[in-house]
Amino acid sequence: MPELRRIAVNGVELNVALAGSGPAVLLLHGFPHTWELWTDVMADLAVRHRVIAPDLRGFGASSRAASGYDAATLAEDAAALLLELGVASAAVVAIDAGTAPAFLLALRRPRLVRRLVVMESLLGRLPGAEDFLADGPPWWFGFHAAAPDLAETVLEGHEAAYVDWFLRTGTLGDGVLPAVRDAFVRAYTGRQALRCAFSYYRALPQSAAQIEQAVGTARLTVPTMALGAQPVGAALERQLRPFTDDLTGHVIEDCGHIIPLHRPRALLSLLRPFLADGGTGGTLGEGGVDADRG
Repeated sequence: MPELRRIAVNGVELNVALAGSGPAVLLLHGFPHTWELWTDVMADLAVRHRVIAPDLRGFGASSRAASGYDAATLAEDAAALLLELGVASAAVVAIDAGTAPAFLLALRRPRLVRRLVVMESLLGRLPGAEDFLADGPPWWFGFHAAAPDLAETVLEGHEAAYVDWFLRTGTLGDGVLPAVRDAFVRAYTGRQALRCAFSYYRALPQSAAQIEQAVGTARLTVPTMALGAQPVGAALERQLRPFTDDLTGHVIEDCGHIIPLHRPRALLSLLRPFLADGGTGGTLGEGGVDADRG
C-alpha cells in the first residue's frame, strides 16, 4: 500500500499517495476519480520510480477549495507539490481533467517535466477534435457547468447512482473493482464534493483560453505520448501535433475511457519503455499492447 500524506501547496492541502523510489512520476487523475484511479498501475511503476499520486484540488481528501479549478492554477498546484517533495524533474502522466494542467505544466516548465503522457481528454478548443465534437460535447459538460448549484441540487442524495453511470455506461467501460468504485463514491458524496467536481467544468472556458494563449507563445518541447481509447480515440493526438516537437500517439483497442482501470497491463506496456527513456530525473540538490487486467 502507498503512503498517504497531506501536503500544503499553493494555498491548499493535497492528499497524496506516495510509493517507490527512483525517477519521479506524477500521476494526475480526472472525474469522477481520486488517486485510486492508479491502483492497478502504481505497484508496477513503483518498482523503478518514485510514484506521486495526489487527489487534485477539491477531490477526494484534498482541500475543498473555493476557487482555483482552472488549468493554470492546477498546473501550479502540481509544480508546487513537486518542489515541496524536493523533485527537480518528473515524468507526468495524466488523464481526463488532469490532462490540461499537465499540458500547461510541461509547456511552461519544461525543466520540471521530463516526459509527458496524456490520455482520454481534449485540450480546450484547439483544432483536431472536430470529428469527436461533431454532435456537440457530451451532455454532462453543459449540465455540470449550468447555473450555480443546479447540478448539486439535482444530484445530492443520488451520488452513488451517478458515479456508477460514469464508471459503466457513460465512459464505455465495464465498471471497476468494487473497492475502487466505493472509494470514488465516497469522494463524490455530499454537496461540497459535488461543487468542487463541477467547478472543473465551470472553469473550462477559462482553461481553454489559457491553453490557446500558451500555444500561441511556446511549443511543447518535452517528449510526449498521447493515448486514446473510447470515446476520445486519436483526437487528443491530433490536437497536440501542431504544437509538439516529439509526439507519439497510440489508441488502445477494446478499452473504455478509464484506461488505468480498464486496461492496466496495456497501459503499463506503453508506459514502461516511454518512461525508461526519460533519464534519471532526481531530487533538488542532486546532480505492442498486452491483454486486459489479469
